[in-house]
Amino acid sequence: MATLTLFQLNDVHGYLNLHQELFYGPQGPEYRPCGGYARIATLLRQWREAYPTHLLFDGGDTFHGTRPVVDTKGEILVPILNELGIAGMTAHWDFAYGPAHLRRLVNQLNYPLLAANVYDKLSGELVYPAYHVYETAGLRVGVIGLACPIVDKTMPPHFSEGIRFTDGTRELPRHVAQLRATERVDLVVLLSHCGFPQDVALLEAHPGVDVCLSSHTHNRLYEPFRVGETLVIQSGAHGSFVGRLTLTVEAGRVTAHEHELREVTGDLVPDAALQAQIDAALIPYAHLREAVGVTTTSLHRGTSVECPMDDFLLESLRARVPADLYFSNGWRYGAPVPSGTVRLEDLYNIVPMDPEIELVQLTGAELRHMLEANLESTYSGQPLHQMGGYVKRALGLKVYFKAENPKGSRLQTVYVQGQPLAPARTYTAAFITAQGVPPRFGRERRKTGHHAVAAMRAYLEQHRPLAIGNHETFQVV
Repeated sequence: MATLTLFQLNDVHGYLNLHQELFYGPQGPEYRPCGGYARIATLLRQWREAYPTHLLFDGGDTFHGTRPVVDTKGEILVPILNELGIAGMTAHWDFAYGPAHLRRLVNQLNYPLLAANVYDKLSGELVYPAYHVYETAGLRVGVIGLACPIVDKTMPPHFSEGIRFTDGTRELPRHVAQLRATERVDLVVLLSHCGFPQDVALLEAHPGVDVCLSSHTHNRLYEPFRVGETLVIQSGAHGSFVGRLTLTVEAGRVTAHEHELREVTGDLVPDAALQAQIDAALIPYAHLREAVGVTTTSLHRGTSVECPMDDFLLESLRARVPADLYFSNGWRYGAPVPSGTVRLEDLYNIVPMDPEIELVQLTGAELRHMLEANLESTYSGQPLHQMGGYVKRALGLKVYFKAENPKGSRLQTVYVQGQPLAPARTYTAAFITAQGVPPRFGRERRKTGHHAVAAMRAYLEQHRPLAIGNHETFQVV
């Protein structure tokens, strides 16, 4: 009999320091400060003392999400991550600066990136190791990595230059068998950034995994989810939580477990040395603390159909660029902004890339096709067809839809600027990033010279205090 503890970080999205986090209370959204790598380090030190045989894994969405991280293309994080004792990671937004740059980042880390489903397009070879075997607590632990499979399907093309991604359905059973038969492991762990419903579908189809460390969908699982004999955990986002799963293993089987999802609370004393390192790294970004406005509306992305954070973003685009319609992506990441002072860093947390606002011409028929495609990618009854994120955020649009309907038949009624959608009419849409209006839709794309952060800042200056009403663009019927 042996005991092993797995620690999990996932979807930290570049939040180096304490920040606000959204919680769902009886009266609606609530907020309190959480997270930061120095506080995470303190919690990990406490846990390591209590659970001496352990492995820590990072599920990815690490090198992207806040302005200092995006501005340095993730470099600011490398020395910080190397202090945490991480055993391995996998990836998603980490490809944002291109595959070659991610390789450079990974080469500086003191732990591997695992991805059994990322291939070089020319050679067909794996770009990263599919798995790694760890020896600890008298156990051989085989850990298989799956990177997010949507990178080459819905993300900007430079994310996947020269590489391709699969959904893991062929790779997972092959590597489980190899770990069991050839590597003679006692425990198989799946480190996945596919998403919670996708992981459940994979595990149902391909048994043999003991533990799945799931990421991508920002679920806060307060107890493990069971798929047959597999325990699945996921630990929130933004570094606001760390997961712990303590396993009792006998003769290659998990016979008992104990799980904890721990909030990284503001009263945790940050690790002094790591906090000093973070503070020094952030000196060039002191200007992000500048107050740029006041809001009476709490801004968050914690709801899948409509959210006040993107309502504010889209109103800012409308105030800057004339169009019939406005689109942003259904992003999940972004620390909330409670009512009160808005700082420049809050605006960058909404869109850390600060993309340029673009315009495109769309026919009504194309618009309908795009909306159906987005609803399918969000609500597909086949989890492996879900492409991540929430429903597309929009302004100037009113959509009634049935989420449970099959692909291509969810839209019931669509209005643009209060008028029924006309299939043959051409509409002007303003958007940010290729995820707002994917490249396969529309024509006459052009840049406007205006950027998202400047648009939001100008809107705040013109609306003191900011009060954003719910647009209720998408209505489930």
